[in-house]
Amino acid sequence: MARFMTLADAVAETVRDGDTVAMEGFTHLIPYAAGHEVIRQGRRDLTLIRMTPDILYDQMIGMGCAAKLKFSWGGNPGVGSLHRMRDAVENAWPRPLDLEEHSHAAMANAYEAGAANLPFAAFRGYVGADLPKVNPNIRSVTCPFTGEVLAAVPAIRPDVAIIHALRADREGNVMLEGIVGVQKEAVLAARRSIVTVEEIVDDFGPRNANAVILPSWTVGAIVAVPGGAFPSYAHGYYKRNNAFYIAWDPIARERDTFLAWMKTNVLEGRPEDFAARARRPAAA
Repeated sequence: MARFMTLADAVAETVRDGDTVAMEGFTHLIPYAAGHEVIRQGRRDLTLIRMTPDILYDQMIGMGCAAKLKFSWGGNPGVGSLHRMRDAVENAWPRPLDLEEHSHAAMANAYEAGAANLPFAAFRGYVGADLPKVNPNIRSVTCPFTGEVLAAVPAIRPDVAIIHALRADREGNVMLEGIVGVQKEAVLAARRSIVTVEEIVDDFGPRNANAVILPSWTVGAIVAVPGGAFPSYAHGYYKRNNAFYIAWDPIARERDTFLAWMKTNVLEGRPEDFAARARRPAAA
């Protein structure tokens, strides 16, 4: 059942060293503020799961939070490589990083299987692909009814799911609109969850046709963090800060500039700072 908490308390109570942690949001509603709090609290040995890991996971990897990454495509969208992720893989800095790569379809189906409490996901995919050659968790099953051979991957059942949403009501129900990705499935599949939101309201009011409601009994902690998805965007609240993604490339390219930026903007920052930053013109 959902509880309203501060971000520091929610992370302290929910995220533990060695946990498997999924932070989802597909371009939209990426939970940056919550991820930064995990960094500030110094969590270690995490297995990070995410479709399209981008800057947030680059930051967490570079700060030594991650022991393993389970993902589908990793990069700085529209810009290039994730330099901290690359440094960890190639040079084990600041620590070695194990990789488990999947397709988008495999990740989405694996989350759905986890949400349904199934052991694995079966789907049509990976035909002619090379990933099964390097990922032993991509296998095949034969349909007992048709004889069709299907791809199979283990269900994703995170210890913790962390998402950012638009609104929560005072009873603890959560609403997402716009590009919703796999946030719902991640929360339903996880043992524990944190949901940061732009605002807490009395009533959701009119909603779009693709609105997703997570009932309060599916959610662990709810935290009001206006601007908590910056520099990604929150539908109806603020736009994606494209300049930030461009500026990240030179910041993250060298270890010293990365660490200096993280010290100033994350380690010494507060979740409340996001409210102001999300409303500024594009800037790093």
